Amino acid sequence: MKRIYSVLVENRSGVLCKVAGLFWRRCFNIDSLAVGETEDHSVSSMTIVSSGDERTLEQIEKQLNKKLDVIKVRTFEESECISRELTLVKVKYNRNNRKDIMENCQIMGAKIVDLSKTQMMIEICDTPERVEIFLKTLRTISIVEIARTGTLALMKCKE
Repeated sequence: MKRIYSVLVENRSGVLCKVAGLFWRRCFNIDSLAVGETEDHSVSSMTIVSSGDERTLEQIEKQLNKKLDVIKVRTFEESECISRELTLVKVKYNRNNRKDIMENCQIMGAKIVDLSKTQMMIEICDTPERVEIFLKTLRTISIVEIARTGTLALMKCKE
């Protein structure tokens, strides 16, 4: 079972280390972690995706709420939010597979952002599941390098 934690923290040095230390000490798994400033420069937003049984996921929320630097913790299931991940993929290509790569990009909504005679860099911003599907289509080609952000998520808009 996976859960997404949206954590507002004070934006100062050492806070990320404290939060990561909480997960390390209690042997909780972090599937994804993304951190960035909010519109208020004194506050950062952490999006943490973790997996485990119900008891473990409840413990994560309780432990996060105990941290002094934590302002607010919100948890939500994947179905309650919109989540996105940015991925850059560098692949080798040739005359024979160039068209297939471009078609896959078009189908999946990915963009070619850099190109040389033998390599191209592709950007995709989508749900983590669709990013995985796209990467599977590219694994038959020679992937040179992959860079992925963590998952970003916000609660769905309410009426």
